[in-house]
Amino acid sequence: MNAIAEWWDGLELWLSGLPYVPQLLLVMVVALPLAYGCASLFDVALARVLALLGRDRVAVSADVTVGDR
Repeated sequence: MNAIAEWWDGLELWLSGLPYVPQLLLVMVVALPLAYGCASLFDVALARVLALLGRDRVAVSADVTVGDR
């Protein structure tokens, strides 16, 4: 476990030592796909839970326009 902590500390030091633009690009190349992947997994998981609960159907509402009497 100590080796992982040392590796992570070294990575943080290397990243924080980079200039701003390469730092930003590197973080975005890692963060954007990771965030998209997490959001996709949460979307699928929520859809399955809602389907199991029977809450995945859209309620049909009557077409009522303002001013119609």
